[in-house]
Amino acid sequence: MNQKLSTLPALEKPTRVRYGVLGFVCSLSMITYLDRVCFGAAGPDIKKAMGVGDGDIALFTWAFALSYAIFEVPTGWLGDVFGPRKTLIRIVLWWSFFTVATGIVGYPAVVVFLGGMWAWWLMLLTRFLFGVGEAGAYPNITRALHNWFPFHERAFAQGAVWMSGRLMGGLTPFVWMLVTQSAVSWGGKSYGIGLGLPWYGAFYLFGALGIFWCLAFAFWFRNRPDEKATVNAAERELIEGGRKDIEAAHAGVPWKRLLTSGNLWALCLMYFCMGYGWYFNISLLPTFLQDQYGVQPDDPLGSLYKGGPLWMGAITCLIGGWLSDFLIRKTGSRRWGRRVLGLVGHTLCASCYFIAIFIPVQAAYVFFFALAISMAAFWNDLTMGSAWAICQDIGKRYAAIVAGCMNTIGNLGGATTMLVTKYVLSAQESNYAASLGKEVEQLSNAERIAAVLPGYHINFAIYGAVYLLAVVLWLLIDATKPVVPEEK
Repeated sequence: MNQKLSTLPALEKPTRVRYGVLGFVCSLSMITYLDRVCFGAAGPDIKKAMGVGDGDIALFTWAFALSYAIFEVPTGWLGDVFGPRKTLIRIVLWWSFFTVATGIVGYPAVVVFLGGMWAWWLMLLTRFLFGVGEAGAYPNITRALHNWFPFHERAFAQGAVWMSGRLMGGLTPFVWMLVTQSAVSWGGKSYGIGLGLPWYGAFYLFGALGIFWCLAFAFWFRNRPDEKATVNAAERELIEGGRKDIEAAHAGVPWKRLLTSGNLWALCLMYFCMGYGWYFNISLLPTFLQDQYGVQPDDPLGSLYKGGPLWMGAITCLIGGWLSDFLIRKTGSRRWGRRVLGLVGHTLCASCYFIAIFIPVQAAYVFFFALAISMAAFWNDLTMGSAWAICQDIGKRYAAIVAGCMNTIGNLGGATTMLVTKYVLSAQESNYAASLGKEVEQLSNAERIAAVLPGYHINFAIYGAVYLLAVVLWLLIDATKPVVPEEK
């Protein structure tokens, strides 16, 4: 009798509940990017409302990146211990609150009431706390996928998650335009299709989306397949496949083994390089295109240029994840199936940044500049599915903690680039002002735009060099070596 029962899973068709899980985490990835990228889209409005410059926008983004990095591992640990369900709900509610708070702090009456300097510090704190909230989203998504997907679908699922986020990030400038402009200009005509909300009102709207997501997620999602009644035995068998690493980590995390793993450090440092150049796309690119190339806020094509790196990256997030799984099946080598896309992607990504330096800063060339920056992201994101699948490959039951470590160092790369970017831009402003016999504060808006351009070119060169370092680090990453060897 027992023998007959054991064959039942093989006789029935597996349910597909795991794809419902994928749908939820993909939608969460989209909200994550909407809420973080909208700050870059709002950059010109925030500069005007608060009387700040490009360097200040970089510092506000630095505060987000720093806190996001600091709290990645703790919230990844919470997901491994208490499960992704409770942890993700806490994460989304927190960051949604501070998305709304960003709009409140920048509200004109609040800026006047607080005064410029106090408003500046409060915005810095708000963006820091927003980063605290968003930290851990992707490590806990990784943990959820680890619980719900079999090995041979992992990179595809991770690629789908990152594709969704990048796609929404790429569309955010366009969504921002529709939400904040009452009319859109196209072909010399004006179309009244926008909502016309003030920029701070858009933050209120975007914050509300996270709350609605939490309600639906809390009702439907469960941490593991055996907790969901609609999952049949065949799907549970497909997902689990005799694995012993699906349970929560609970206590006794081997921190020493994790933190002394050369394999994990190579992965983390590679991700530092990935985050270093990428943060320009969500912070200063919209301002750069508007100031240097004259892209207007109500221009639909311009909004696509501003989001180009993200929606181009969305394409390769999915393709890269699928290709990694395909290469492993085809070659039988997990090490090279994960590694080869990193070598190719980051070499070509670096090349695109070097090309961008030589594109003339004239309105007629905006397409070519946007294409170069977008293709840099296209090749960079070819590696995303592999990188996050490696977190599962080498992390196993500690997948969320390993993903948290990787994302921590990656976002420290983003925080570092914001500090370096501000330093380089400020130095160029000072040099330009000195050449005119002025103080920086005496420069006109047009003079400031001209002053920072060489600084941006210097930063593009640094981005390219850092991505070449990532190529070297990929040679040191081995997806077949878990950070904590499994017990036999």
